Amino acid sequence: MAYLTIILGALLILSTPNLLIHAKTTPIAPGPTPAPLNLTGVLEKGGQYTTFLRLLKETQVGQQVQSQLNNSYDGLTIFAPTDNAFSNLKAGTLNSLNAQEQVSLILYHVLPRYYSLVTFETASNPVRTQASGSNGVYAVNITSSTNQVNVSTGIVNTPVQTVLYSDFPLAVYSVDKVLLPYDLFGPKPPASAPEPADHSPKKPTKKSPAADAPSEEAVASPSTASPSERTTGWRTLVVVMGFLVFFCMGGHL
Repeated sequence: MAYLTIILGALLILSTPNLLIHAKTTPIAPGPTPAPLNLTGVLEKGGQYTTFLRLLKETQVGQQVQSQLNNSYDGLTIFAPTDNAFSNLKAGTLNSLNAQEQVSLILYHVLPRYYSLVTFETASNPVRTQASGSNGVYAVNITSSTNQVNVSTGIVNTPVQTVLYSDFPLAVYSVDKVLLPYDLFGPKPPASAPEPADHSPKKPTKKSPAADAPSEEAVASPSTASPSERTTGWRTLVVVMGFLVFFCMGGHL
C-alpha cells in the first residue's frame, strides 16, 4: 500500500507542470460585445414617443446626443415627453417657434450629465440643461423624494413617470408634459411706450437788429432806391445847376 501511494504521488508531481502549461496556453473566450448606446432605439422600444423622435431628427439634436454619448465623460440624461404630452400642448405652440427656438426646446429636455433616480436627490438647483439663449443657459428645478422625482420649468411641473433606460452614460425618463422653457414661453416684458409729443407753445424767434437794417448795397445802389428818393435827388441837382448858371451870367455882366 505504501508503494502504491509513493507511485501515485510521483505521477502527480510529474503531471502537474503539464497541467499548468496547458492552463496558461488555453485562451479565454471573450464575453459578448455590448451593443452601442442608441437613444433612438430606446425611444422606439418605448412605443409612445414618435413626436419626440421626429423633432430629434428634424432639429438634428438626436445626432448631437449620439455623438456626445460616444465622447462624454459625464454622460447624459434625457426627459422624453410622450405623444400625449405633445397633443396636450396649446394649438400652434410648436409652429410659433422658429428653427432655432425648436432646437432650444428639444435641448431643454437634455441634461449634460448622467442622473440616476438616486443622484437626483443630491442635485443642486437650478439644474443646467443643454439649451441656451440670449439670457444664458436654460435650467430646470428638480425635487426628489424617496419614491418621486418632479421637474419644474417655471411654466410646467411634471413628475418622472417611467425609467426607459438607466445605465451610465445614458438615462432616459418618460414625462407626461413637454418641458417649456420660461425664457421662450414666459410672459414677455411690455414694450416701451413712445415718447409723448411736445404740444407746448413755441416762443417767437427774436430777430437781430442787423436783420432790420438795410444792407450797404441797398444804400449805395441807385437802382434799389424808392421813387421819392430819386425825385428829391433830381430836384437838388436842378437847384445847384441854377445857382451856377446865375453866378456865371452875373460875372459876365
